[in-house]
Amino acid sequence: MQETPKSSSERHIEAIMQHLEPGSDRYEVLDKAKRFKSSWVELGEKLLDVSKRGRFREWGYGTFEEYCVQEIRIKRGTAEKLTMAYRFMEKEEPQLLDRREELRPLPDFRSIDLLRQAKEEKGFSAEEYGDLRKRVVEDEKSHPTVLKKFKEVAALREEPNPLVPLKAAVSAAKRLDNALRLLEGVPQVYVQQVTELLNHLEQDLNARDTGAETEAGNLREI
Repeated sequence: MQETPKSSSERHIEAIMQHLEPGSDRYEVLDKAKRFKSSWVELGEKLLDVSKRGRFREWGYGTFEEYCVQEIRIKRGTAEKLTMAYRFMEKEEPQLLDRREELRPLPDFRSIDLLRQAKEEKGFSAEEYGDLRKRVVEDEKSHPTVLKKFKEVAALREEPNPLVPLKAAVSAAKRLDNALRLLEGVPQVYVQQVTELLNHLEQDLNARDTGAETEAGNLREI
């Protein structure tokens, strides 16, 4: 059987790997990138480590984005979805990570990112989130199918909800707080200000959540 021709990205990655020591961190990331379709979890994990430890600087790149685009050949948006999807799996679905060798393939990283958005940004109810999760994790639906369902539920929730933008603000503040802590040379006062802002937003969200639950309880009693 004739082998499928390699893409330019695969040839580019293999050319770099030829000059690296097998088993080194840089070699391992490239190896995961080459097998991206079947091992996005491993690539997401590696990229998160590269970003946190700033390894890309040791390898001659000024920014993480530059490293991803020029060496791994993936866009910034894809790298962000990969790392955020891995973090979400680590937090919400650790049992899947424990069984990763048994599951081929694991859920699409784009579908996992939709689960993250549903839980952290879009204000899906527990029932709506559970239904979406079932489609992704248990029923193993394709990403287009999951995306269609996600959009349907999101469209139904377009009625203004003050908690949705607040949750999005908390999520954005968490990302900024994490990014600042990874950067070198950032004045500590900036980190403290973002931390204080995040604490304020989380307290506000908790207070509003509690108020909404109390109001709902009173309505049920009536």
